[in-house]
Amino acid sequence: MASELGEFLRARRAQRSPDDASVLRSGRRKVSGLRREEVAVLAGVNVDYYTRLEQGRETHPSRQVLDALCRALDLGPDAREHLHRLAGTTPDDTPAPASGTVSPELRQLMDGYPHTPAFVLNRILDVLATNTLADALFSPFQAVDNLARMTFLDPAGRRFYTRWDWTAQATVANLRIAAGIDPHDSALRHLVAELSEGSAHFRDLWDTHQVRGKTHEPKHLEHPDVGPLVLTYQAFDVRSAPGQQLIIYHAEPGSPGAHALSLLSSLHATTRQAH
Repeated sequence: MASELGEFLRARRAQRSPDDASVLRSGRRKVSGLRREEVAVLAGVNVDYYTRLEQGRETHPSRQVLDALCRALDLGPDAREHLHRLAGTTPDDTPAPASGTVSPELRQLMDGYPHTPAFVLNRILDVLATNTLADALFSPFQAVDNLARMTFLDPAGRRFYTRWDWTAQATVANLRIAAGIDPHDSALRHLVAELSEGSAHFRDLWDTHQVRGKTHEPKHLEHPDVGPLVLTYQAFDVRSAPGQQLIIYHAEPGSPGAHALSLLSSLHATTRQAH
């Protein structure tokens, strides 16, 4: 984890503006972000000690030092937790085994939402199960297998996600959390390698080390059969299957999005009957 810790610190230091950190500029700067010396001063740690952290020569920083670095680098809650995980200072650093099987009870619950899309994801954004309306919503994609793969490698992604740049950043930030929870996850490593090879945009975003969990910002989508959709969503951790999340999309009653979902449901049902 030492190399990941150093890479994370270097990436976030490069993104921290001296002006935002209230650091006085002096002389010509060779870096756009903060210097190592400036981070050390802001965090109240020895410069040599901080340098060893970035270089991977110091592998056991205390919780107090990490908290100070979080303040110096202005890390949000998700990034704070990620940094502590990389340093091995979380109370339980061993992730629970991820389950790839969705229980029959959960599938039954999802099917009980006929008027809203519902699906289950794991930590690396594999789509483990969908209900009927989620199948209809994601029908433009060649395969509904992994949200990151669908976003970056499927041509439908850029048309489907009308705020594609925002979606791409959020997707990569979610994968970074998964890397902090279990950096040795072979499935995650294979996915990152595949996405890095297939998308230069993914490579650039991955190198920023941005970390962010799911927000509740509306999803702006464009479906070829029903047009634009603006949907909100809720994410629920599946307590019986650590690492799984139930995602439920929702449209405001009476809104254009609700009408579009209703039309999509009807079209999908007609198509299934025809087949």
